[in-house]
Amino acid sequence: MISANLVKELREKTNAGMMDCKKVLTETNGDFDAAVKLLRERGIAKAGAKADRAANEGIITARVSDAANSGILLEVNCETDFVSKNASFQEFVARIADTLAASAAGDHAAAQEVTLDGHRMEDAVKAKVVEVGENLQFRKYVRYDAAAGGVVASYIHPPGKVGVLIEVGTTKAETAGQPTFRELIKDLTLHIAACAPKGLSRDDIPADVVDAEREIYRARLADSGKPANIIENILKGQVNKFFSESCFLEQPFVKDDKSTITQLLEQKGKELGDTLTVTRFVRFGLGE
Repeated sequence: MISANLVKELREKTNAGMMDCKKVLTETNGDFDAAVKLLRERGIAKAGAKADRAANEGIITARVSDAANSGILLEVNCETDFVSKNASFQEFVARIADTLAASAAGDHAAAQEVTLDGHRMEDAVKAKVVEVGENLQFRKYVRYDAAAGGVVASYIHPPGKVGVLIEVGTTKAETAGQPTFRELIKDLTLHIAACAPKGLSRDDIPADVVDAEREIYRARLADSGKPANIIENILKGQVNKFFSESCFLEQPFVKDDKSTITQLLEQKGKELGDTLTVTRFVRFGLGE
């Protein structure tokens, strides 16, 4: 019987995956040194030597179901732009995306447990380190399953440095197939990629972030000599400006800054005879 402590000790020494450690310990009848040697022979332990090196390059990619009712966005990192452009690495990331899209993994932790090439995802990535010769990280993963009437869409900005996943709610089934709606979805994802909103609405901006901005503005006005009530009114205006720059629904539309995103949704909703609602979105920037 291989103890959990022995598996843990071998994993800490070699940085190999848990299942790989358990497998070689079983094969060597619990001989720790023989298990280390076996991992090294198989190339699995070598990944540990690269595990602490910075991995800020890589690829962001997405998959959306044919019915557009679910989608995933993920980021896999490597150390250099050279590897990120390598066909083998790109194919590996594509297989990760395809595998996860076909799974039910709802978050990053669950995605790490999905099997690829006979290994847990986390261990499959470590095994690839040996082949690539660089530290690799499966850094981020998000899955959206749309509510009734919801549509999921994605956008990847070439060559995979920025990615967006969005869910937009409708009240009519036929809306999703309309060219006007499809164009709107594309515009919304392009806007998110370009403008990097910090949240959907004011409710998504942490209070401490807003307070910090307010204090910065207050410090700038401290020596202005203006009355306290005037300063407070100026602060309100500055905070509202901060929200309009940070909140997706309040941002001026990147293609027409005379309209906010909220106004754009209302306008397109009227054209389609529907009520459109952005339920949620996520934006990945490579290495962020």
